[in-house]
Amino acid sequence: MSNSQQHTNPADEQIKQILQKYKKVAVVGLSPDSSRPSNGVARYLQSKGFTIIPVNPEETQILGEKAYPDLSSIPEKVEIVDIFRRPEYVPPIVNEAIKIGAKVIWMQKGVINYPAALKASQNGIMVVMDRCMFKDCRVLCE
Repeated sequence: MSNSQQHTNPADEQIKQILQKYKKVAVVGLSPDSSRPSNGVARYLQSKGFTIIPVNPEETQILGEKAYPDLSSIPEKVEIVDIFRRPEYVPPIVNEAIKIGAKVIWMQKGVINYPAALKASQNGIMVVMDRCMFKDCRVLCE
């Protein structure tokens, strides 16, 4: 493994703590289409008491919440940035997450970007990569 590919996700106990402590989740790439994974995950998180902040430049509202074009335009503090974008789109999202002071970057299952994970970690942000927030919450929070 090269240095750029050294990332270890937090242990399940730490992930459980993240899910219990942080409740404001910006979902980057949230689709209004109820058949899309991002929509299902966001709906589930809403049902569990999380505040969902949709980030999608094509939409004005998703799941009853105002949508924003990017992280920088969200007027409130974001704790978790949940990323539903292809890996090549992750670095600018991480840069924005650092700028707005997010606590956690969560790259959904299949979203893997080692350099972006490293940069986030170096800037004091916890990183969960290639894991599904819905599945982790279902297993660790109930």
